[in-house]
Amino acid sequence: MKRNIAIIAGGDSSEHDVSLRSAAGIKSFMDKERYNVTIVDFEGKDWRTEDGCPIDKNDFSFTREGVKHTFDFAYITIHGTPGENGLLQGYLEMMRIPYSCCNVLAAALTFNKYTCNHYLSGFGFNIADSILLRKNTYRSQIADIQSTITTQIGLPCFIKSNVGGSSFGCTKVKTEEQILPAIERAFEEGDEVICESYMKGTEVTCGVYKTKEKAVAFPITEVVTKNEFFDYDAKYKGQVDEITPARIPDAIRDKIQAETQHIYDIIGASGIIRVDWIITGEQINLLEVNTTPGMTATSFIPQQVRAAGLDIKNVLTDIIEDKF
Repeated sequence: MKRNIAIIAGGDSSEHDVSLRSAAGIKSFMDKERYNVTIVDFEGKDWRTEDGCPIDKNDFSFTREGVKHTFDFAYITIHGTPGENGLLQGYLEMMRIPYSCCNVLAAALTFNKYTCNHYLSGFGFNIADSILLRKNTYRSQIADIQSTITTQIGLPCFIKSNVGGSSFGCTKVKTEEQILPAIERAFEEGDEVICESYMKGTEVTCGVYKTKEKAVAFPITEVVTKNEFFDYDAKYKGQVDEITPARIPDAIRDKIQAETQHIYDIIGASGIIRVDWIITGEQINLLEVNTTPGMTATSFIPQQVRAAGLDIKNVLTDIIEDKF
């Protein structure tokens, strides 16, 4: 009997359409001889299969032509809420449906960039200096915020949403006059904003997955863009060179792969994660942890899987079968 797999995509953030592209990628990669695969699009309270059948939230099922269909497993590829912050994971646990990525606690932790990075800094990871702003208290700080950022963080710096991804609402700020507009733009993506110091160096990213039987660190990708930073246009409009394996010394490569696996264990991850780093000299600096990385054909993880000489169909099968 084939297992019935739901690829849950969409979500309630600016990354809704990006997530659907990841879902299409994952569906194309999956072993159709082993699995019946259905994409489920979440948009607010409207949950539907790719052919428009409404999802019954009481048991996460759908009915097509009078026949009820249930799912054995959910592959989460929502980038943003509710799939990346633990909300969906909690629902699936109540439904007793196994899923692809980390649990509620790990998802909530890693979704909050500021909290996650400061938590991991307690384990010795190097992170950028940063300030957290909350929308409900920001107005009381506004008179001093420009001088606070320039004094404590310095310029240039990055101002971005504390949640979400894909560089929506992210600005590289070079002058004091750019600070307030950048903060307002970032608040459009969520209720918390990070102001983070600029770390000059080589940006790389490393994917890892683990099962009960194996631990796999993929080849590292080097990210080279002529844009100010790895922004939305660089990520999705080809304005970047993604070099796998990265052109870095073997010792740095080995350290990044080991540290990525260490983070995997610290947060209690599951399935595939991707950790982004900045290399400055011989020091590696943590940028952020992504527990639901993009999975289009050209995304980092499929690139790294190919560079490792692996078949992504088998990687996804490993992740699914590890839950049974």
